[in-house]
This record gives sequence, C-alpha cells and structure tokens, in this order.
Amino acid sequence: MTLRDIKGILEYPIIEIKDYQFTLYNILGVIIILVVSRMLIYLVTLILKRSLKQKDWVDTGKQYTIIKLIKYFVYTLSIIICIDSLGINLNVLLASSAALFVGIGLGLQNTFNDMVSGLILLFEGVVKKGDIVDIGSTIGRVEQLDIRTSKIKTRDGIMIIVPNSKLVSNDVINWSHSDKITRFKITVGVAYGSNTELVKKLLLDSAYSHPDVIQTKPAIVRFEDFGDSALVFELYFWAMKTWEIEFIKSDIRYEIDKSFRENKVTIPFPQRDLHLKKD
Repeated sequence: MTLRDIKGILEYPIIEIKDYQFTLYNILGVIIILVVSRMLIYLVTLILKRSLKQKDWVDTGKQYTIIKLIKYFVYTLSIIICIDSLGINLNVLLASSAALFVGIGLGLQNTFNDMVSGLILLFEGVVKKGDIVDIGSTIGRVEQLDIRTSKIKTRDGIMIIVPNSKLVSNDVINWSHSDKITRFKITVGVAYGSNTELVKKLLLDSAYSHPDVIQTKPAIVRFEDFGDSALVFELYFWAMKTWEIEFIKSDIRYEIDKSFRENKVTIPFPQRDLHLKKD
C-alpha cells in the first residue's frame, strides 16, 4: 500500500451531513485533539497540585477551584478546535442554529441558570470544596463543585446533589468562609431558687474543661429569661471543629449534668398545677 493509497483512505468521506463531509482524517484529528487535551489537563493538574501546595494563601478549596476553571477552559478550547478541524464554520453554525438554540434555551432555562451559578461560585469562591455549609435545614461538607450541581455530604454520610442556583440565590450559611473559629451556644434551665453565680461558674468550668473549646477567647454565660418552670441560661463558647460541634456540645452537656449533680443544682422539668373545682 502506497502513501497515495493511505492518503486516499484518510480523505475518503465516511459521514455526510448536508453540505459537510467528514473523512477518516477529520475523525482521527478530533480523537487526537481530545486525547492530547486529556493528557494536558492531567499534566497541568499534577503540576498545579504540587506547586499550589507550597503556597500558604492557597487552601484546598482554592486549589480545587483553580484546577476546575483550567479544566473547563481546556475543554472549551478543545471543542472549538475540534469543530474547526472538521471544517465547520462556527459563525455559520451559530447563525443557522439560532432558532434551535432559542428553543433549547427556553427548555433548559433552569439548567443554564445552574451552569451560570456554577461559574459564579467558581470565580467568586464564596463556597469552596471542603466548606461546611447550612442550606435550610441541611448541614454538610461540600465534597464537589461541578458546573451544574454540587455534592454536599451530611454528617450522616448522605450525599445530597444540590443545583448550583440554590447556592447562589438562597440564603446559605458558610461556617468555613471567614474565621475558622466560630461561637456556639448551649441552653440550660435550672430550678428557681438556684444560686445563679454558682450556675454561671459551673457552666464556664464545663465549657473550658473540653479540649476542643478555644481557651484564648472568653466563654460567656447569659441569664436569658425567667421561664415558666426554670431560670434559663445560655452558655456561649468558641470552637474550631465545626464538623464535630454536635459531639462537642454533647460532651459539654454531660459535664454540665455531672457538675450540677455534684453541686446540688437541679435541672427542672415542666410542671403544671391542676386545680379541681367542686360543684
């Protein structure tokens, strides 16, 4: 088989769509472009991960965002090059398909909204991989940020797929966005007649006894209210481990119960007085 024969095989049209003919040469070119793009993304990701680890200002979330944006850029560039290698005029394609794109756009309006929201999240960085977020009644860690949806894993190990538009348009509490240290609250009620100064001391001691409570930022106790059956106190303390905070609160409650028992401080239960009138 001569070079002319090979060239003839490569240039032989195997697919015809209206005015376009796609040869084996075109298809092989597209495959090569996609393979090279894949290899390029792998190499760039590997190099960036190694170099960004040495930067103090780049955390895991920012590293993930930078790599994700580069991936989308390379994929977009690859698609444009593939279209060009097939001999398709991109301007003509866009002009002839304008009506089709309008119809698709109306049908996939929510999808496009999610995709634009995904780009906003990646560029702004208000929500990053590894952040702990509170969306409505759901608290979880962001495991993955994609162009259309995000994956959030709850404390129960349940993976929730959230459209990116919800992260942009709805109120979202990001426990990891600013300061790593966050203040938390435990509410406790004690019986009427209890020594309030002693209660305050016991609550503070219980908080500071936990190793995960920040000792350098002061915990405080607030006398919240005179309740129906109890004097209501609120214990505020600072901690870094947001993900484990419910376990930390549980440990502190155990310590509060123990210290109250040792010091004869009673935690009351709701009581109701029933008066019966005789006819």
